Amino acid sequence: MADTLDPKHLDKRTAERYLRSGQLDEKAYERHLKSLPDVADKAAPVATAMEDEDFDDEDEDFEDEDFEEEGADEGTEDSEAP
Repeated sequence: MADTLDPKHLDKRTAERYLRSGQLDEKAYERHLKSLPDVADKAAPVATAMEDEDFDDEDEDFEDEDFEEEGADEGTEDSEAP
């Protein structure tokens, strides 16, 4: 392959930035994507299960308490200011 691509330019999370800056040739990148094999048949389903359903509720309560306390402190400071 005459125009070897730098592997760091091929990461899909950064390729767009390299394309915009001109460090990566759009045609070369498209050729690279088309040359990749289709591995969709190797995909496996992913299942997620929450063990403790109340976990989110507890976390939200904690955040609400913090917000109320911060709001009370801020209100006090504002009313005392001249």
